[in-house]
Amino acid sequence: MTSSVPRARQLAARTTEQIDAVASTTLLAVPVGATEQHGPHLALGTDTCVAVAIAHRLAQLRSDVLVAPALPYGASGEHGDFAGTLSIGHIALEAVLVELTRSADVFRGLIFVSGHGGNATSVQAAVTTAQAEGRPVIAWHPRVAGGDAHAGRTETSMMLAIDKASVLTARARPGDVRPLASILRQLRETGVRAVSPSGVLGDPTGASAAEGEALLQQLATDLARAVQDRWP
Repeated sequence: MTSSVPRARQLAARTTEQIDAVASTTLLAVPVGATEQHGPHLALGTDTCVAVAIAHRLAQLRSDVLVAPALPYGASGEHGDFAGTLSIGHIALEAVLVELTRSADVFRGLIFVSGHGGNATSVQAAVTTAQAEGRPVIAWHPRVAGGDAHAGRTETSMMLAIDKASVLTARARPGDVRPLASILRQLRETGVRAVSPSGVLGDPTGASAAEGEALLQQLATDLARAVQDRWP
C-alpha cells in the first residue's frame, strides 16, 4: 500500500486561512505525472502514482512540505498508439507548469516531482522561465541506476509497493530490453508501439514489492537531498 501523509499535510485538505498562516515557511511539492499505457500489466496512472508516492515520502521526511494535488496529464505522444493514453503535449504542459509557479508565490518554494521521463523537456523549460522571473522553484526527476525504461522491473516493483492490487502480475512479460539510449531516436520518430508491440521497455519479471519499497525510499532520500541543497 502506498505511503501517505495526514490530510493536514495535503494542500487540498486545508483551508485558505490555514495556508496563509504557514505558507511563507512551507515548500509545496507538486507531483507531475501522466496518463499513458504501461503494458498489459500496469495501470495508465502509474507515473502519477509514483510521483505522488515519492512526494508523500518527502513530506514525511520534511515537516515543512505540503503535497499539492497531482497533475495527471503530461507529454505522452510517443504512447499515443495505445488505448487510454491521454497527452496534452509539451507546449501545453510547459504553459500549465509556468502558470502554476506564478500562482504559488505565497509559498517559500515549489518542487515539481516528475514521474514521467517524457515530461522532462517541458518541466525544465517551465522551471527555467520561473527562475528567470525570480521564483523559487526546482524540478526533480527519479533516476534509478540500472533501472529499465518503461513498465519493466523498476516501475512494476514500485507499483507492487504502492498498490499491489492494481498490478496484473500474470500478464507481465518482457518487452524490448535494449538500453534506452540505443532506441531513443526510434521511439521519438515512430512511437513506442513500433519498438515494442506490448508497450513494455524492459523486463518486469522478478519484480517485487520489497524491491519497490526500497526504490521508493531511495528516491525519496534523493529528492530530500535535492530539496535540502536548495532550502536548508
